[in-house]
Amino acid sequence: MPSAFSFLHAADIHLDSPLRGLARREKEHARAFLDASRRALENLVAAAVAEKVAFVLIAGDVYDGDWKDFATGQFFVRQMGLLGRAGIRVFMIRGNHDAASVMSRDLPLPDNVRLLSDTAVESVALPELGVVLHGRGFAERAEAVNLARDYPAAVAGQFNIGLLHTSLTGRDGHNTYAPCTVEDLVRAGYDYWALGHIHRREVVNAQPAIVFPGNLQGRHARESGPKGATLVRVADGRITELEALTLDAARFAHQRLDLAGIADLADVTGLARAAIAEAAAEAGGRPLALRLTFTGQTPLHGHFLASPEQVAQDMQAHAYETGADILIEKVRFETRAPGGAGDLGLPGFADVLAEAAADPALRADVAATLKELRAKIPSDVLEAMGLAGLDEAAMADAALAAAGEEIAARLSDPASGAAAGGEAER
Repeated sequence: MPSAFSFLHAADIHLDSPLRGLARREKEHARAFLDASRRALENLVAAAVAEKVAFVLIAGDVYDGDWKDFATGQFFVRQMGLLGRAGIRVFMIRGNHDAASVMSRDLPLPDNVRLLSDTAVESVALPELGVVLHGRGFAERAEAVNLARDYPAAVAGQFNIGLLHTSLTGRDGHNTYAPCTVEDLVRAGYDYWALGHIHRREVVNAQPAIVFPGNLQGRHARESGPKGATLVRVADGRITELEALTLDAARFAHQRLDLAGIADLADVTGLARAAIAEAAAEAGGRPLALRLTFTGQTPLHGHFLASPEQVAQDMQAHAYETGADILIEKVRFETRAPGGAGDLGLPGFADVLAEAAADPALRADVAATLKELRAKIPSDVLEAMGLAGLDEAAMADAALAAAGEEIAARLSDPASGAAAGGEAER
């Protein structure tokens, strides 16, 4: 048994994900992002070879769903072949996006790749490393059972690893699949749990290590910041280091600009340029899709409501000053006019809004409408919108609050009336 080895833990590759929100943009803008998931997978393979890892773990959702054609599968097989020729094995499970019931096409995997069972927990021993892997994938997309309870106890004297695609007890923006608790995982006695499904990196527990590596490549504005995989170093049967490797090929970012008290568009431009430059520096030369959110109480509120498209195009022009591969993904307006709902010259108006929003009949109507709409929206789109983890009541609360803010803003700033039906997003 070697005294030291390392492995890479990745999940949620979502190969050839359509990157909703960018696909509708000009091809020149979106081109750098369309192949980002492939470039990120190439980066993962290159990192595995450079680090001379013993094996790679992929904890579900290699694919974003059923392939449009075989090109997606062939690209993955080609990358796994590169690992095989470098003597690196791969162990993987299915997740909710590439569950057995979802995938209608298939390709033979290279000999170095082992796809673990999706009907029962499968254990694989690597005696030369003193490692035993335990894992089970998803047979169905909507896996509601606590799969962790079926995992066997750790094999004594071995370094035990569990692979599982799960939401644990739940995370904002993610549907609940294979729910379980940290206690369920700790009870098995493993040394490391390689989890998938949650797209934000999280070390859930230190001993034993329970880790979400996050997704390999951000797919939309809510998946901002560095993305990649986790490199795990082991010596004498113990974890000595967990290192987050940044492997994404394109970057999503979100900057909030506080415009409180600002009345001059030139000052807004200065703040925007600084925010764009900061985000570009953090992206490290990668193509960047940047969302800007304007906040605060400002006399320019009416201008933003009346001319949202002009403002967005102005921001894109400023972005091009910093870099040719910087896309302003969206400009959101959360500003307020000077004053507020309580200063509209309408005594008790704020109370009227609050009373209307609390009306049970209105709330029931809004919730019913949202439930009907929700049933027609694909789950991955709900995730992108940040609505996957919300029930109809919570969505109704958000919708009524936004409506109240919009009414108050328009009444407090008559100039914004020209923007009736405008594009300001909340």
